[in-house]
Amino acid sequence: KENFDSIPDLEFNPIRGKIVHAFFDKRNLRPESDGLADEINFEDFLTIMSYFRPIEMNMDEEQLDRFRKEKLKFLFHMYDSDRDGKITLQEYRNVVEELLSGNPHLEKDSARSIADGAMMEAASICVGQMGPDQVYEGITFEDFLKMWQGIDIETKMHVRFLNMETIAHCY
Repeated sequence: KENFDSIPDLEFNPIRGKIVHAFFDKRNLRPESDGLADEINFEDFLTIMSYFRPIEMNMDEEQLDRFRKEKLKFLFHMYDSDRDGKITLQEYRNVVEELLSGNPHLEKDSARSIADGAMMEAASICVGQMGPDQVYEGITFEDFLKMWQGIDIETKMHVRFLNMETIAHCY
């Protein structure tokens, strides 16, 4: 994990900790795994990077759907920090506070209000109108899929690598 400290572009990312944590989250590395790895090998690194690959033009609908769900599962795991299968209000508050931490004009209470409002919106999308005695316990992965429906995650969550050809210089 300490090797990630030397990546300059991560230094100023407000959710740096969550990104680094995702590389060591066994749920992202192997199916049906849980917990955190102490270190990752090259294959594990490539597995995590594969979540950021762009879509391929020859993918059919089934492949696109599976590709989309893989990306969303990765994001879900970043939010579900206690690995219980739900994103609770407190987990969501933590993420929003981290994301907005670099804004000096935004109070912590404002970030909390934003998170609370987003969680109420999630509840209305996923559960519908709730009674006064009903409590929304958190966003499940199925709820997460509903919330991201219609949002083009496939093209937004990717890493683009420069295609640089090596040229031999002879003198």
